[in-house]
Amino acid sequence: MPHRVAIEEIRLTAFRNYAEAALTLDSRHVVLTGDNGSGKTNLLEAVSFLSPGRGLRRAPYGEVVKDGTEAGFSIFARIDGMEGEVAIGTGSEPGEDGATRRLRINGTQAKSADELTDHLRVLWLTPAMDGLFTGPAGDRRRFLDRLVLSVDPAHGRRASDFERAMRSRNRLLSEGRMDPAWLSGIERQMVELGIAMALARREMLGFLAHLIESNQADAPFPSARLALTGFLGGEAEKPAADLEEDYAARLMESRYRDAGAGRTLEGPHRADLLVFHASKEMDAGRCSTGEQKALLIGLILAHARLVATMTGHAPILLLDEIAAHLDEGRRAALFDLVEDLGGQAFMTGTDRSLFTALGERAQYFTVAAGKISA
Repeated sequence: MPHRVAIEEIRLTAFRNYAEAALTLDSRHVVLTGDNGSGKTNLLEAVSFLSPGRGLRRAPYGEVVKDGTEAGFSIFARIDGMEGEVAIGTGSEPGEDGATRRLRINGTQAKSADELTDHLRVLWLTPAMDGLFTGPAGDRRRFLDRLVLSVDPAHGRRASDFERAMRSRNRLLSEGRMDPAWLSGIERQMVELGIAMALARREMLGFLAHLIESNQADAPFPSARLALTGFLGGEAEKPAADLEEDYAARLMESRYRDAGAGRTLEGPHRADLLVFHASKEMDAGRCSTGEQKALLIGLILAHARLVATMTGHAPILLLDEIAAHLDEGRRAALFDLVEDLGGQAFMTGTDRSLFTALGERAQYFTVAAGKISA
Protein backbone atom coordinates (compact mmCIF):
# COMPACT_ATOMS: atom_id res chain seq x y z
CA MET A 1 0.00 0.00 0.00
CA PRO A 2 1.25 3.51 -0.74
CA HIS A 3 1.86 5.94 2.09
CA ARG A 4 -1.36 7.80 2.98
CA VAL A 5 -0.56 11.49 2.59
CA ALA A 6 -3.12 13.49 4.56
CA ILE A 7 -3.90 17.09 5.39
CA GLU A 8 -4.23 17.40 9.17
CA GLU A 9 -5.03 21.09 9.42
CA ILE A 10 -5.88 23.86 6.98
CA ARG A 11 -6.53 27.55 7.69
CA LEU A 12 -7.71 30.20 5.24
CA THR A 13 -7.65 33.98 5.47
CA ALA A 14 -9.33 36.32 2.95
CA PHE A 15 -9.76 33.50 0.45
CA ARG A 16 -12.79 33.80 -1.88
CA ASN A 17 -15.86 34.00 0.39
CA TYR A 18 -13.94 33.03 3.54
CA ALA A 19 -12.83 35.85 5.82
CA GLU A 20 -11.34 33.17 8.07
CA ALA A 21 -11.82 29.42 8.22
CA ALA A 22 -10.07 26.48 9.87
CA LEU A 23 -10.40 22.71 9.74
CA THR A 24 -8.67 20.14 11.91
CA LEU A 25 -8.67 16.74 10.23
CA ASP A 26 -7.53 13.18 10.67
CA SER A 27 -6.40 10.99 7.79
CA ARG A 28 -9.93 10.01 6.74
CA HIS A 29 -11.68 11.41 3.67
CA VAL A 30 -13.40 14.78 3.99
CA VAL A 31 -17.00 15.37 2.85
CA LEU A 32 -18.26 18.93 2.50
CA THR A 33 -22.00 19.43 2.00
CA GLY A 34 -24.08 22.57 1.61
CA ASP A 35 -26.09 24.66 -0.81
CA ASN A 36 -24.68 25.77 -4.13
CA GLY A 37 -22.60 28.92 -3.70
CA SER A 38 -21.85 28.29 -0.03
CA GLY A 39 -18.09 27.89 -0.55
CA LYS A 40 -17.50 24.15 -0.92
CA THR A 41 -15.56 24.44 -4.17
CA ASN A 42 -13.64 27.41 -2.78
CA LEU A 43 -12.25 25.16 -0.04
CA LEU A 44 -11.19 22.57 -2.63
CA GLU A 45 -9.54 25.37 -4.60
CA ALA A 46 -7.58 26.36 -1.50
CA VAL A 47 -6.29 22.77 -1.19
CA SER A 48 -5.35 22.82 -4.88
CA PHE A 49 -3.05 25.78 -4.12
CA LEU A 50 -0.87 23.30 -2.23
CA SER A 51 0.37 22.21 -5.67
CA PRO A 52 2.25 24.22 -8.33
CA GLY A 53 0.18 26.52 -10.53
CA ARG A 54 -2.91 28.63 -10.07
CA GLY A 55 -5.20 25.97 -8.66
CA LEU A 56 -8.17 24.11 -10.04
CA ARG A 57 -9.81 27.25 -11.47
CA ARG A 58 -6.56 28.65 -12.91
CA ALA A 59 -7.58 32.05 -11.55
CA PRO A 60 -5.22 35.04 -11.32
CA TYR A 61 -4.11 35.43 -7.72
CA GLY A 62 -5.76 38.83 -7.42
CA GLU A 63 -9.18 37.32 -8.19
CA VAL A 64 -8.89 34.84 -5.33
CA VAL A 65 -8.69 37.50 -2.61
CA LYS A 66 -11.93 38.12 -0.73
CA ASP A 67 -13.75 41.24 -1.88
CA GLY A 68 -12.98 44.27 0.23
CA THR A 69 -9.58 42.95 1.36
CA GLU A 70 -6.59 45.14 0.54
CA ALA A 71 -3.94 42.58 1.47
CA GLY A 72 -3.66 39.19 -0.21
CA PHE A 73 -5.07 35.82 0.77
CA SER A 74 -3.24 33.23 2.86
CA ILE A 75 -3.45 29.45 3.21
CA PHE A 76 -1.72 27.44 5.92
CA ALA A 77 -1.69 23.64 5.99
CA ARG A 78 -0.13 21.05 8.26
CA ILE A 79 0.39 17.82 6.36
CA ASP A 80 1.58 14.27 6.95
CA GLY A 81 3.46 14.39 3.69
CA MET A 82 5.77 12.40 1.47
CA GLU A 83 8.78 13.44 3.57
CA GLY A 84 6.98 13.40 6.93
CA GLU A 85 5.28 16.20 8.82
CA VAL A 86 5.45 19.53 6.98
CA ALA A 87 3.94 22.99 7.40
CA ILE A 88 3.12 24.86 4.19
CA GLY A 89 2.12 28.49 4.00
CA THR A 90 1.19 30.17 0.74
CA GLY A 91 -0.71 33.22 -0.38
CA SER A 92 -0.58 36.37 -2.44
CA GLU A 93 0.67 39.88 -2.03
CA PRO A 94 -0.14 42.90 -4.20
CA GLY A 95 2.52 44.28 -6.53
CA GLU A 96 2.95 46.77 -9.35
CA ASP A 97 2.41 44.05 -11.96
CA GLY A 98 -0.51 42.41 -10.15
CA ALA A 99 -0.64 39.96 -7.28
CA THR A 100 2.23 37.51 -6.88
CA ARG A 101 2.45 34.27 -4.95
CA ARG A 102 4.61 33.62 -1.92
CA LEU A 103 5.40 30.20 -0.50
CA ARG A 104 7.05 29.03 2.71
CA ILE A 105 7.76 25.42 3.62
CA ASN A 106 8.54 24.72 7.28
CA GLY A 107 9.04 28.45 7.74
CA THR A 108 11.61 28.78 4.94
CA GLN A 109 11.01 30.70 1.72
CA ALA A 110 10.70 28.22 -1.15
CA LYS A 111 12.75 28.77 -4.30
CA SER A 112 9.84 27.71 -6.49
CA ALA A 113 6.38 26.18 -6.24
CA ASP A 114 7.83 22.96 -7.66
CA GLU A 115 9.10 22.20 -4.13
CA LEU A 116 5.50 21.42 -3.17
CA THR A 117 5.71 18.17 -5.14
CA ASP A 118 8.29 16.90 -2.65
CA HIS A 119 5.54 16.78 -0.03
CA LEU A 120 2.24 15.97 -1.75
CA ARG A 121 0.57 15.52 -5.12
CA VAL A 122 -2.91 16.95 -5.63
CA LEU A 123 -5.32 15.75 -8.36
CA TRP A 124 -8.83 17.01 -9.03
CA LEU A 125 -12.04 16.45 -10.90
CA THR A 126 -14.56 19.29 -11.15
CA PRO A 127 -17.81 19.90 -13.07
CA ALA A 128 -15.91 22.41 -15.22
CA MET A 129 -14.01 19.43 -16.68
CA ASP A 130 -17.20 17.74 -17.91
CA GLY A 131 -16.73 19.30 -21.35
CA LEU A 132 -13.15 18.08 -21.68
CA PHE A 133 -13.86 15.68 -24.55
CA THR A 134 -15.90 18.14 -26.61
CA GLY A 135 -14.09 21.40 -25.77
CA PRO A 136 -11.00 22.97 -27.37
CA ALA A 137 -7.74 21.06 -27.75
CA GLY A 138 -6.02 23.48 -25.38
CA ASP A 139 -8.12 22.19 -22.48
CA ARG A 140 -7.06 18.61 -23.20
CA ARG A 141 -3.39 19.61 -23.50
CA ARG A 142 -3.54 21.31 -20.11
CA PHE A 143 -5.27 18.25 -18.67
CA LEU A 144 -2.57 15.96 -20.08
CA ASP A 145 0.20 18.23 -18.82
CA ARG A 146 -1.30 18.11 -15.32
CA LEU A 147 -1.17 14.31 -15.53
CA VAL A 148 2.50 14.45 -16.52
CA LEU A 149 3.35 17.08 -13.90
CA SER A 150 2.06 14.86 -11.10
CA VAL A 151 4.85 12.33 -11.74
CA ASP A 152 7.42 14.58 -13.44
CA PRO A 153 7.63 17.93 -11.58
CA ALA A 154 10.11 19.32 -14.15
CA HIS A 155 7.47 19.14 -16.88
CA GLY A 156 5.87 22.42 -15.85
CA ARG A 157 9.16 24.28 -16.06
CA ARG A 158 9.86 22.80 -19.50
CA ALA A 159 6.44 23.89 -20.74
CA SER A 160 6.79 27.47 -19.47
CA ASP A 161 10.33 27.75 -20.87
CA PHE A 162 9.11 26.47 -24.26
CA GLU A 163 6.30 29.06 -24.31
CA ARG A 164 8.78 31.81 -23.47
CA ALA A 165 11.16 30.77 -26.25
CA MET A 166 8.31 30.46 -28.75
CA ARG A 167 7.08 33.96 -27.93
CA SER A 168 10.58 35.29 -28.58
CA ARG A 169 10.68 33.54 -31.96
CA ASN A 170 7.22 34.81 -32.88
CA ARG A 171 8.23 38.36 -32.01
CA LEU A 172 11.37 38.19 -34.16
CA LEU A 173 9.43 36.77 -37.09
CA SER A 174 6.65 39.36 -36.79
CA GLU A 175 9.25 42.14 -36.84
CA GLY A 176 10.93 40.65 -39.92
CA ARG A 177 14.22 40.10 -38.10
CA MET A 178 15.37 36.95 -39.87
CA ASP A 179 18.85 36.81 -38.36
CA PRO A 180 19.81 33.11 -38.83
CA ALA A 181 22.10 32.89 -35.79
CA TRP A 182 19.58 34.48 -33.44
CA LEU A 183 16.65 32.44 -34.71
CA SER A 184 18.66 29.21 -34.69
CA GLY A 185 19.61 29.76 -31.05
CA ILE A 186 15.99 30.29 -30.00
CA GLU A 187 14.81 27.36 -32.12
CA ARG A 188 17.40 25.07 -30.54
CA GLN A 189 15.87 25.89 -27.14
CA MET A 190 12.39 25.17 -28.51
CA VAL A 191 13.56 21.89 -30.01
CA GLU A 192 15.13 20.53 -26.82
CA LEU A 193 12.21 21.58 -24.65
CA GLY A 194 9.50 20.66 -27.15
CA ILE A 195 10.75 17.14 -27.79
CA ALA A 196 11.21 16.55 -24.06
CA MET A 197 7.60 17.67 -23.50
CA ALA A 198 6.26 15.45 -26.27
CA LEU A 199 8.17 12.39 -25.06
CA ALA A 200 7.01 12.94 -21.47
CA ARG A 201 3.40 13.09 -22.68
CA ARG A 202 3.84 9.95 -24.77
CA GLU A 203 5.43 8.12 -21.85
CA MET A 204 2.58 9.12 -19.53
CA LEU A 205 -0.02 7.77 -21.97
CA GLY A 206 1.93 4.52 -22.22
CA PHE A 207 1.98 4.09 -18.45
CA LEU A 208 -1.73 4.90 -18.20
CA ALA A 209 -2.65 2.54 -21.02
CA HIS A 210 -0.83 -0.35 -19.36
CA LEU A 211 -2.44 0.35 -15.98
CA ILE A 212 -5.95 0.72 -17.43
CA GLU A 213 -5.61 -2.51 -19.38
CA SER A 214 -4.44 -4.46 -16.34
CA ASN A 215 -7.29 -3.15 -14.13
CA GLN A 216 -10.27 -3.08 -16.49
CA ALA A 217 -11.86 -6.41 -15.48
CA ASP A 218 -15.19 -5.82 -13.69
CA ALA A 219 -14.42 -2.08 -13.38
CA PRO A 220 -17.51 -0.02 -12.49
CA PHE A 221 -16.42 2.76 -14.84
CA PRO A 222 -15.64 2.34 -18.56
CA SER A 223 -12.03 2.14 -19.64
CA ALA A 224 -10.52 4.81 -21.85
CA ARG A 225 -8.13 4.35 -24.73
CA LEU A 226 -5.77 7.30 -25.14
CA ALA A 227 -3.75 8.61 -28.05
CA LEU A 228 -1.92 11.74 -29.15
CA THR A 229 -2.52 13.53 -32.41
CA GLY A 230 -0.71 16.46 -33.95
CA PHE A 231 2.90 17.02 -32.98
CA LEU A 232 4.70 13.62 -32.80
CA GLY A 233 1.33 11.98 -32.32
CA GLY A 234 1.47 9.54 -35.18
CA GLU A 235 5.23 9.26 -35.66
CA ALA A 236 6.98 5.96 -35.14
CA GLU A 237 9.39 5.59 -32.26
CA LYS A 238 12.69 7.34 -32.99
CA PRO A 239 15.68 8.28 -30.83
CA ALA A 240 15.25 11.68 -29.19
CA ALA A 241 18.26 13.05 -31.09
CA ASP A 242 16.64 12.21 -34.43
CA LEU A 243 13.36 13.78 -33.35
CA GLU A 244 15.19 16.94 -32.34
CA GLU A 245 16.95 17.21 -35.70
CA ASP A 246 13.67 16.70 -37.55
CA TYR A 247 11.91 19.39 -35.52
CA ALA A 248 14.80 21.82 -35.91
CA ALA A 249 14.70 21.40 -39.69
CA ARG A 250 10.93 21.95 -39.78
CA LEU A 251 11.18 25.11 -37.68
CA MET A 252 13.87 26.54 -39.95
CA GLU A 253 11.89 25.71 -43.10
CA SER A 254 8.69 27.25 -41.72
CA ARG A 255 10.04 30.66 -40.69
CA TYR A 256 8.39 32.64 -43.48
CA ARG A 257 5.17 30.65 -43.24
CA ASP A 258 5.02 31.24 -39.47
CA ALA A 259 5.82 34.94 -39.98
CA GLY A 260 2.83 35.20 -42.30
CA ALA A 261 0.60 33.34 -39.86
CA GLY A 262 1.76 35.43 -36.91
CA ARG A 263 2.45 32.33 -34.81
CA THR A 264 4.41 29.08 -34.73
CA LEU A 265 2.33 26.45 -36.47
CA GLU A 266 4.17 23.32 -35.35
CA GLY A 267 5.19 22.12 -31.92
CA PRO A 268 3.92 20.55 -28.69
CA HIS A 269 1.51 23.48 -28.31
CA ARG A 270 -0.44 22.05 -31.28
CA ALA A 271 -0.86 18.49 -29.97
CA ASP A 272 -4.20 17.07 -28.92
CA LEU A 273 -5.25 14.26 -26.59
CA LEU A 274 -7.68 11.76 -28.12
CA VAL A 275 -9.87 9.74 -25.76
CA PHE A 276 -11.97 6.74 -26.82
CA HIS A 277 -14.52 4.59 -25.00
CA ALA A 278 -12.45 1.40 -25.20
CA SER A 279 -15.20 -1.22 -25.23
CA LYS A 280 -17.29 0.70 -27.77
CA GLU A 281 -14.33 1.92 -29.85
CA MET A 282 -16.06 5.29 -29.90
CA ASP A 283 -14.61 8.78 -29.70
CA ALA A 284 -15.42 10.08 -26.21
CA GLY A 285 -16.78 13.27 -27.75
CA ARG A 286 -19.56 11.24 -29.38
CA CYS A 287 -20.54 9.39 -26.20
CA SER A 288 -23.52 10.39 -24.08
CA THR A 289 -23.06 12.91 -21.29
CA GLY A 290 -23.30 10.14 -18.70
CA GLU A 291 -20.72 8.00 -20.50
CA GLN A 292 -18.35 10.96 -20.75
CA LYS A 293 -18.62 11.59 -17.01
CA ALA A 294 -18.01 7.91 -16.24
CA LEU A 295 -15.00 7.83 -18.61
CA LEU A 296 -13.53 10.91 -16.95
CA ILE A 297 -13.98 9.46 -13.45
CA GLY A 298 -12.34 6.22 -14.52
CA LEU A 299 -9.45 8.13 -16.09
CA ILE A 300 -8.84 10.27 -13.00
CA LEU A 301 -8.91 7.21 -10.72
CA ALA A 302 -6.49 5.35 -13.01
CA HIS A 303 -4.14 8.31 -12.97
CA ALA A 304 -4.34 8.53 -9.17
CA ARG A 305 -3.40 4.86 -8.96
CA LEU A 306 -0.48 5.47 -11.32
CA VAL A 307 0.80 8.36 -9.18
CA ALA A 308 0.58 6.22 -6.06
CA THR A 309 2.43 3.37 -7.78
CA MET A 310 5.21 5.54 -9.24
CA THR A 311 5.84 7.72 -6.19
CA GLY A 312 4.93 5.32 -3.38
CA HIS A 313 2.62 7.99 -1.97
CA ALA A 314 -1.11 8.26 -2.60
CA PRO A 315 -2.21 11.66 -3.97
CA ILE A 316 -4.74 13.99 -2.39
CA LEU A 317 -7.94 13.81 -4.48
CA LEU A 318 -10.35 16.74 -4.88
CA LEU A 319 -13.70 15.49 -6.20
CA ASP A 320 -16.18 18.33 -6.64
CA GLU A 321 -19.89 17.36 -6.88
CA ILE A 322 -18.66 13.85 -7.64
CA ALA A 323 -21.79 11.94 -6.59
CA ALA A 324 -24.45 14.18 -8.11
CA HIS A 325 -25.08 12.19 -11.31
CA LEU A 326 -24.26 8.66 -10.15
CA ASP A 327 -26.78 6.04 -9.08
CA GLU A 328 -26.50 4.45 -5.64
CA GLY A 329 -24.54 1.42 -6.83
CA ARG A 330 -21.99 3.45 -8.74
CA ARG A 331 -21.56 5.85 -5.83
CA ALA A 332 -20.75 2.95 -3.51
CA ALA A 333 -18.31 1.52 -6.09
CA LEU A 334 -16.65 4.91 -6.48
CA PHE A 335 -16.14 5.31 -2.74
CA ASP A 336 -14.63 1.82 -2.53
CA LEU A 337 -12.21 2.65 -5.37
CA VAL A 338 -11.23 5.94 -3.71
CA GLU A 339 -10.60 4.09 -0.45
CA ASP A 340 -8.52 1.42 -2.24
CA LEU A 341 -6.24 4.12 -3.65
CA GLY A 342 -4.93 4.62 -0.12
CA GLY A 343 -5.07 8.41 -0.03
CA GLN A 344 -7.21 11.17 1.40
CA ALA A 345 -10.03 12.57 -0.74
CA PHE A 346 -12.04 15.77 -0.37
CA MET A 347 -15.55 15.42 -1.79
CA THR A 348 -18.42 17.89 -2.09
CA GLY A 349 -22.16 17.63 -2.61
CA THR A 350 -25.42 19.35 -1.80
CA ASP A 351 -26.89 16.42 0.17
CA ARG A 352 -25.09 14.40 2.84
CA SER A 353 -27.23 11.35 2.02
CA LEU A 354 -25.28 10.99 -1.24
CA PHE A 355 -22.29 9.88 0.86
CA THR A 356 -24.01 7.33 3.08
CA ALA A 357 -21.96 4.48 1.61
CA LEU A 358 -18.76 6.10 2.90
CA GLY A 359 -19.83 5.53 6.48
CA GLU A 360 -17.08 6.06 9.03
CA ARG A 361 -14.40 6.28 6.35
CA ALA A 362 -14.97 10.05 6.15
CA GLN A 363 -15.33 13.17 8.27
CA TYR A 364 -18.39 15.28 7.49
CA PHE A 365 -18.70 19.07 7.50
CA THR A 366 -21.43 21.52 6.56
CA VAL A 367 -20.59 24.67 4.63
CA ALA A 368 -22.88 27.71 4.73
CA ALA A 369 -22.10 31.27 3.65
CA GLY A 370 -18.35 30.91 4.12
CA LYS A 371 -18.64 29.13 7.48
CA ILE A 372 -17.67 25.51 8.13
CA SER A 373 -19.17 23.40 10.92
CA ALA A 374 -18.96 19.74 11.88
